[in-house]
Amino acid sequence: MPILAKFDTADTMLARLQQATTFALIGLALAWVIVHASRGAVVVGIAGALFIVFAYAIVLAIEILFARWINRSEAVGSANATLLFQAWRGEVRCSARTFFWNQPFRSHVVPDHLPNAARAGAGLVFVHGFVCNRGLWNPWLRRLRDLGIPFAAVNLEPVFGGIEGYSATIDAAVRRVVAATGCPPIVVAHSMGGLAVRAWLAARDAARVQHVITLGTPHHGTVLASLAMAANARQMRRHSPWLKALVRSEPADRYTSFTCFFSNCDNIVMPASSATLRGADNRHLPGVAHVQMASDERVFCELLERTRYAPRAAAQRAP
Repeated sequence: MPILAKFDTADTMLARLQQATTFALIGLALAWVIVHASRGAVVVGIAGALFIVFAYAIVLAIEILFARWINRSEAVGSANATLLFQAWRGEVRCSARTFFWNQPFRSHVVPDHLPNAARAGAGLVFVHGFVCNRGLWNPWLRRLRDLGIPFAAVNLEPVFGGIEGYSATIDAAVRRVVAATGCPPIVVAHSMGGLAVRAWLAARDAARVQHVITLGTPHHGTVLASLAMAANARQMRRHSPWLKALVRSEPADRYTSFTCFFSNCDNIVMPASSATLRGADNRHLPGVAHVQMASDERVFCELLERTRYAPRAAAQRAP
C-alpha cells in the first residue's frame, strides 16, 4: 500500500479496516456527485454526497437523545438541551478526527516517549477502547512529549477478541514505562480499555500501578452492547457473566486507586452510573460525549497533576 505508507508504516488491523471505510465513503460520495451531475442534478448530487459523509452525525444525535432517555432516573439526571447540543457538536468533531484520520492514518505518528534517563514522577500508560487504536490519544501524546513526560500507548488486538486477552499487551507497556521512570505508572483507559486494565490487575500485582483513570468505561456494562455480537462486546453487556466474574476476582479495596470520569451525555455507555465504581473518585463531565472524553481538557489537567506530584515509588515495587 504505497499511498498509505506515507501516513503510517505500522498499520494495525483496525487501522486498515478504518482506512477502507474512509476511502469507501469518499468514493461513494464522489460517485454520487458524478452520476447526478452528469444528469444535470447537481444540487441532488451535492446534497446526497453531504448526507453520505455526515450521516454519522445523525447517528450520534440519535445516540445522545437515547442516552438522555436512559439517564432520566440517574442520580446526575438527564442533560438539558444546551448540554446535549454541546456534547453532540463535540462528538461530531472528535469522531471525525478520530475515526477518519488519527486512527486509520496516524496511529503511530506520535511514538511512545520513553527517554533513557529516569525522571522524578510517574509515567503514563494509555489503553484505548472498543474499535479504537492508539491514534485516539494523538492530541494528548503530542503535548506530553513536548512536556517531557514519559508515556506508552498500546494497540489492543485482535480487535474483536476477549477482553482478558489484552493483558499481555498492557503488561508489556507497564514494564517499559517502569524501566524508563523507575516507578509504577499511572494508567489511563478509555471505554473498554478500563475493563482490560481491571482484568490485567486481577491477574497481576496491583502495586505495579500508582493510579488508574478510566474515561467512560462500562464498569457495569452498557445497554448498547446488546446490539453487537463480538466477543468483547458481549462481555460488556449489562451485568454480563464476565463482568460479574471480574468483580469476584477483585479485592474489596481495589477501586480506591481509581478515578472514573463519566457523563450523562455519554452516547455509548449508558446508564451514566455504569461508568462509576463504588469507592472510586467518580467525576461527572457534563456536556461531554464518549469519544470526546479522550480529549477533554479537565481530564488532561488531571493527568498532569498526577504525573507531576505522584510520589516516587521504589523501583523494586515494580519488576
